[in-house]
Amino acid sequence: MTAVTVVTDLDLPEIDYNQPGFGPETYHEQLAKAREHGWLAHSPLAFVVLDQESGDFFLRARQTAFPGRQIAELFGITQGPLYEHIDANILNLTGDKHRRLRSLVGHAFTPRAADRWRPVMRDFLAQLWAGLGGATRTEFVAAIAQPYPSRTIAAVLGAPIEDAPRLYYWSNMVQRQFDIQALSTQIPDIERAALEAREYVTQLLERRKTTPGADLISTLLQAEEQGDKLSRDECVDLVLNVLAGGVDTTQSQLAHALRLFAAHPDQWRLLGSQPEQYAKPAVTEVLRTEPIAPFTARIVLEDIDHRGVRFPAGTIVAVCAERANREIDGDAFDITAARDGKLFTFGAGPHFCLGANLARAELEEALAFLSSRMPDLALDGEPVLGGVEGIYNVESLPISWTPTSRT
Repeated sequence: MTAVTVVTDLDLPEIDYNQPGFGPETYHEQLAKAREHGWLAHSPLAFVVLDQESGDFFLRARQTAFPGRQIAELFGITQGPLYEHIDANILNLTGDKHRRLRSLVGHAFTPRAADRWRPVMRDFLAQLWAGLGGATRTEFVAAIAQPYPSRTIAAVLGAPIEDAPRLYYWSNMVQRQFDIQALSTQIPDIERAALEAREYVTQLLERRKTTPGADLISTLLQAEEQGDKLSRDECVDLVLNVLAGGVDTTQSQLAHALRLFAAHPDQWRLLGSQPEQYAKPAVTEVLRTEPIAPFTARIVLEDIDHRGVRFPAGTIVAVCAERANREIDGDAFDITAARDGKLFTFGAGPHFCLGANLARAELEEALAFLSSRMPDLALDGEPVLGGVEGIYNVESLPISWTPTSRT
């Protein structure tokens, strides 16, 4: 019989995001140092899994689940609108209920479904580019990274494009339900945003019942399999999930992409010279190198023995996509490299991100468009980076480029 050691008895390196020295400037180095000691580390809320093998195991294991409810309860969220919103999130559903919803809506999130929106994405990019008025420097987040996915998600949902700023605000706030720092200080704001977003989506759904279109809400209202259909509340909850996860995340990933390419001008030139060839691998490389969800949490539902370590029921683990993504191919940023394709940026297993194909399409279109219009991309000041505990965002990204005749 193989001996096992309870995880709490292990002497593990500490990853403490509460310490002043932990942040976007140093966290890659600190995670790499922790990885040198093994595949596991400790943090204030969770045990951090640092390699692909164990990351894949915990994300796929039937004995684990997303700990949204448990984390909410740690911060005193045990009832009320925000708890109800968290409780209904598809991430927090398991078993037959989760499988049923995924089977009903899966066709609405395929690569083919995402490709339908590419012409719309190109139109929005062209509008935002024209809005720069021929400038050769800008603050990229406000100018493009923020409005582009906001307008795209408005089109996808069938909402008026002029509502895109509101959709951005709600997405940004509601997404903070996954940020432990925000849960310490912003619960009333997050709850208010969740209520406002639900009311908005409910009204949108009622309109689509009588005037269906080619949008996602109309598709979900028509979703049926063997006589089973989504209920009204299920449809609202799914749309809220798409809204919450479909703006702030893409904005952050696109801003990180431009930041990475500014640091690798040869890669940017190559992408701009052949965007039709390199846009897809460029997006994969950005997702691999700088995932905007560096940690994905799971709670252990029953005792698990893994690699000689026992994880008792109730243990929270955080799978580190940042380390797992870099395990095989390292830290080099190279859009021409043949990668194995295994990324943890969108999770893995039954809770693999529903919106992954839409996000990839948005990023591919943006990088193809911008790389051929922004030669000699460079930073025009210091980027302002957000925290890495929830969504790792870029708050400000001043950039410059040389003039081009492309419009």
